[in-house]
Amino acid sequence: MSKILIIGAGGVGNVVAQKCAAERETFSDILLASRTLSKCDQIASRCARPVQTAQVDADRPEEVAALIKRFGAEIVVNVALPYQDLTIMDACLAAGAHYLDTANYEPRDEARFCYKWQWDYHDRFLERGLMATLGCGFDPGVTNVFCAHAQKHLFDEIHFIDIVDVNAGDHGLPFATNFNPEINIREITAQGRYWENGQWLATEPMAEKRRVSLPETGDSDIYLLYHEELESLVLNIRGLKRIRFWMSFGERYLTHLRVLQNVGLTSIKPVAFEGREIVPLQFLKAVLPDPASLGSRTKGKTNIGCVFDGIKDGERKRVHIYNVCDHEASFKEVGSQAISYTTGVPAMTGAMLMAKGVWKKPGVHNVEILDPDPFLEALGPLGLPWRVRDLGPEETAL
Repeated sequence: MSKILIIGAGGVGNVVAQKCAAERETFSDILLASRTLSKCDQIASRCARPVQTAQVDADRPEEVAALIKRFGAEIVVNVALPYQDLTIMDACLAAGAHYLDTANYEPRDEARFCYKWQWDYHDRFLERGLMATLGCGFDPGVTNVFCAHAQKHLFDEIHFIDIVDVNAGDHGLPFATNFNPEINIREITAQGRYWENGQWLATEPMAEKRRVSLPETGDSDIYLLYHEELESLVLNIRGLKRIRFWMSFGERYLTHLRVLQNVGLTSIKPVAFEGREIVPLQFLKAVLPDPASLGSRTKGKTNIGCVFDGIKDGERKRVHIYNVCDHEASFKEVGSQAISYTTGVPAMTGAMLMAKGVWKKPGVHNVEILDPDPFLEALGPLGLPWRVRDLGPEETAL
């Protein structure tokens, strides 16, 4: 059994902590840490067994390393902010702990989603005999594992991949984001990018739109975004000709977002205000609802998965691999809505496989290079069943 440290006490941290607490034969001791101790204590009170809590500043690697050593953590699950990935990786190297996160590093002052900063840590983790697993949420995470499964079991060549993230949930509020507002808005106001025929192509933000109809979520408008898993998948999926990422948004959400952009509240450039500098987007985050507070009022479902188009035994093959998650069922189980649930369950699943030695590969790795079979075997029983839907020649999907 392993001692596990979870850093981050938002909606995802809540799910990871409760799911780890249920795995009594895998995790001997659990420590939940965050900048705000009261949030950790609140989550710990929901867990099925005692969970220790601590206050930590994840921007200070020496402070995180000291906590790892004091607790004796063998695995650190980082569900804090992406800005803190590198400091927590530094702490793991200093303290001798394995590492797992759900989102790639990005600097605070630039909306740039890039794995290179973390890939540059590979040799240091390899030399220490430590494993760093990157992007083990849902997208990235489960979507990468779906790609690995398709490559291993369903196709001889995969030519086209479309990752489709539809959230048909409704929280009844005029405008709120389902995960960290700062990260969410930075992501969708950036240029869209996709990979085709060996090169990256750019689009204006939210310029590419499609209408899809998916199982259990029905008709949705989806928009092309750049998302981090594309960066690693283009390197690891054989025969790939094009890969894109799509996410659903309602017109009401987009109207509010356009207004906020027009008045400058989505900017990450500091502005002077009453003798001090503030970042407009960080101010906007402070006044928007906390995503962790949306669980009790969110109804509906998500459908997140991958549409594959390729060749098997000389013939064209098209499949859709996906999960459907119910917001109300997620909240009933753990007190978080489905966006947090679909991120937290895979993070715990990856940490469980690392703790058991099933995923054991020193260095820094994205999940699609690891064996997908044990992950997908565990995912359904842990709360995220997945399905494979064969697509006929007329089912264009996108």
